Amino acid sequence: MDQQPAIVGKLLGWLDQAGQVALGWAKSPAAWSQFGLLVVAFVAAVLITRRLQPLLQRLITPAEGREGLIATIRQYALLFLPLLLPLIAYGLTAAGEQVTRSIFGSGAVIAFGKRVFLFIAARIFVREVLTDGFLRLLGRYVLVPVAALYALGVLDDITTRLDETVVALGNIRFSVMALIRGVIAGSLLFWLGAWSNRQSAGYIKAQPALRPATRELAAKAAEVLIFGAAFLLLMSIMGIDLTAVAVLGGALGVGIGLGLQQIAANFVSGIILLIEGQTTVGDYVQLDGGEKGTIVKMTARACVLETFDGRWIVVPNEHFITSRVINYSDQGSANRYEALFSVSYDTDINRVPPIIEAAVAQLPFVLQAPDGPDCELKGFGESAVDFAVEYWVNGIDDGKNKYASPVLFAIWNALKSEGIEMPYPQRVVEIKRRAPGAGA
Repeated sequence: MDQQPAIVGKLLGWLDQAGQVALGWAKSPAAWSQFGLLVVAFVAAVLITRRLQPLLQRLITPAEGREGLIATIRQYALLFLPLLLPLIAYGLTAAGEQVTRSIFGSGAVIAFGKRVFLFIAARIFVREVLTDGFLRLLGRYVLVPVAALYALGVLDDITTRLDETVVALGNIRFSVMALIRGVIAGSLLFWLGAWSNRQSAGYIKAQPALRPATRELAAKAAEVLIFGAAFLLLMSIMGIDLTAVAVLGGALGVGIGLGLQQIAANFVSGIILLIEGQTTVGDYVQLDGGEKGTIVKMTARACVLETFDGRWIVVPNEHFITSRVINYSDQGSANRYEALFSVSYDTDINRVPPIIEAAVAQLPFVLQAPDGPDCELKGFGESAVDFAVEYWVNGIDDGKNKYASPVLFAIWNALKSEGIEMPYPQRVVEIKRRAPGAGA
């Protein structure tokens, strides 16, 4: 027992001290008076809460169907109503403490009761107010234990002990308390950063006056600013000299120069794409390799293309800068397409253009502006006369919008109804027979 650890001895000392304090309270008339005041404060808090809570609930609850910032704030305020009882009890106990100290010259018991009410408030806050899973986990294993230690009056001793315990990481030395404070603060800061980033991104992307590229750029800039500020604030809380961050930045620059050129190039290319706005989310593009798809997402490293058959193609941003990219769309502008067909040489080809133009013009998706359907003679083939009809549509023939097939059906039906033949390839075969006895 003589070789027991120091922490065990410290705990035994705290328990012995607590036992002596409890024994002293049991023998003191002033302590019993303070216990009585605690009971009175609690009963008064219960009575006040029963009358006040329904009134506050009616005042705070927004009208049915009401939306907006004020309604949202009032909905959040309703979550804090369960804290009303312990907080009123805490306030009454704090007032009673002043009276007790003025009469008896001490208020240790009522001060302990006040801290207990605060502990109860912390438990209710974690169990009934917090709805986010991460915050509830943090409250359960950080806030509630801290409130319990504060209620027992040993929080200052423990924090002092943790401050005196130092951990060395190379040339950097931290106290255990600084590490714990950094973990807790970092968790809260980056949760708050993630929440702020979601809110700001949702607000920015909901602004119809901004172009899609501008919205993406603003959302990325807000994300960098939020998490950058959270990181710098965490460094300040942990007491780390920001010159170490400068050294880290220099090391990162060397790493980029040696092995992260492609990542840096893609990142810079992504910023250029967002600033210029020539290619943005929703555009239908064709890459230099022949791949086609709609841009559904733009990140700091790459763009994601979705083909008409549902496949995703991840294309590094650098390809949009250094290679040729065909952009078929610009926020739903009109596009021109061409349909090829042929007719027989026996046809009066002067009749073909008006027949085809009238048939294609009747299709509901074919535009008359900037130009209506235009049927042109393309050439004279081996077996047929080749034509093409050009037409404009407000969209892209990307597989989802199949414009070419209805146009070809219209051409076929129009030619058939006019008795115009669409020939298949024909060949004339001449067979030469040798005269009898020739070559004998």
